[in-house]
Amino acid sequence: MPAPRFWPAPVLFGAPAALLVVLALALWLGWRAGLVPVVRNALAGGCLALAAVAVGAVVWAAQLPEYCQSGNGRLVVEDGQCVGISDGGHAFVEELRPVSARIKALNDRVTRGDTPYATIALMIPMTPDGESRAERTQLLREVQGAYLAQYRADEAGKEDVPIRLVLANPGRDGRHGRQVADWLSDMARSPKDRLRVVFGFNLSVRQTADTIGYLTRQKHIPVVGGPITATDLANDRDNRYPGLAKVVPSNLDQAHALQHHLEADDEKTFLIEDISGNDMYSRSLRTAFREVTKGAANGPERYDSSQVTNNDFRLMVNNVCDSEATTIYFAGRPPALARLINALGARGCTDRHLRLVTVSGASTIALDPRLDWSALAPGRGLTVEYATITHPDAWTVRHNAGARTPPATGGSPHALGVLTGLLEGDSPEGPGDIGPTDLSDGRTITMYDSALTAITGIENRVTRKGPVPALANIAEAWNHLHGVAKVSGASGWICLGSNGTPYDKAVAIVRLVPGSGGADGHLAFQGVAWPTGRALTEETCRNTRG
Repeated sequence: MPAPRFWPAPVLFGAPAALLVVLALALWLGWRAGLVPVVRNALAGGCLALAAVAVGAVVWAAQLPEYCQSGNGRLVVEDGQCVGISDGGHAFVEELRPVSARIKALNDRVTRGDTPYATIALMIPMTPDGESRAERTQLLREVQGAYLAQYRADEAGKEDVPIRLVLANPGRDGRHGRQVADWLSDMARSPKDRLRVVFGFNLSVRQTADTIGYLTRQKHIPVVGGPITATDLANDRDNRYPGLAKVVPSNLDQAHALQHHLEADDEKTFLIEDISGNDMYSRSLRTAFREVTKGAANGPERYDSSQVTNNDFRLMVNNVCDSEATTIYFAGRPPALARLINALGARGCTDRHLRLVTVSGASTIALDPRLDWSALAPGRGLTVEYATITHPDAWTVRHNAGARTPPATGGSPHALGVLTGLLEGDSPEGPGDIGPTDLSDGRTITMYDSALTAITGIENRVTRKGPVPALANIAEAWNHLHGVAKVSGASGWICLGSNGTPYDKAVAIVRLVPGSGGADGHLAFQGVAWPTGRALTEETCRNTRG
């Protein structure tokens, strides 16, 4: 591998090469000077020994990893990307440069202070492939959410234990998750770093499950999930992920909330599902939607996301038109969703209004350049709605012509207002420039709540000001985060049950609304729905078994 950046390559390779040249010159001069054989042999032996050292130095340097940041041994180049852990001193992509700088500045203030601090790590892929606008925007918003939670704890709230935030990149698709988890484990046992929680995780895929399992089962590090909604990526009777807490409703919970909101005729529902086997999100959503569409008169239509073509979607849509379905449930990822929307926009049965629905995995669909917004134009007979983890309008009071009052329980305008207040303030002492912000897709809010839950777990284990709670004590906090100890998240109340998942968590329903003339549109909030069909209350938050 190329030489590490701690020492310049000219030094690592040039110095031994120069030494070899000097030794060769010394031998030549010794021979020319007519030295006696004993002296000549001693000089030759010494030169050969030094030459062996020089060659060994070159071989050693060539085997060192390529480091991404001088002085940081936990940030290396793998597969052409920087993988590992940064305290904000390294920006993984250009879009993260402003917020990374703010994280670094706040971390420096925390580490220079006199009070012992705890470290939390945001672990999500931070090196998107290519120039994907959707992935880069999602990444920025999630890192912003984590930083705002840290800022709230350290500057606005002045918690007993200062919080240091690090960014942990397992690489594209999380393929280097175990390597990064080993470094995080070292930090958890370091008296300097005092890592206490790893949070984030934004993809319900096998690599994520493996990394969470490795952290919780083998490294005994508490984990708080971000927007991971796969129903089976949670604890069960076998306690597969001891120490895992989640802050978002599962795919099954979202499916039930969506069903309660739609009140659709079961016989007129139609399921289109991804049957590829490697995606935990699609698999668990497929299972959830099969349950809520079991009364459907037609379908389902199936496709494999690794092989599907646009023509396949056109054929599926023809079968939808031949049925009497009015509500289509879609179990798949946003790229396939965009292609399905485009095919529905070009269908022949425009005289029948169709409603296409899915869940929170669609949160980046509005940024997908492949989406043909004109398919949703008035007169085309198609609306697209999805259940999402949260939306800022869910807990915002409106006093204008579109007056709306949020639910009385299950969340609060105040909790959301704490977050929006951080973004709206223009004080020099505020969070500072973190890049363009937007709460509408829920990504910032979700990661803020994930970090907030991690910080709450640490704070709840503090017995006296000063010492940082032991690593083994943190996960115990998850068992008590309900009732009066609930987390008042910006997305709604987080009332953890015995399996570490939130009970009856609020779900926001949004609709894709096209711009004029088929231009790119926006998300329009439709309402709040609940997995149980009724709002979470103080009583049900205390008794998370329902």
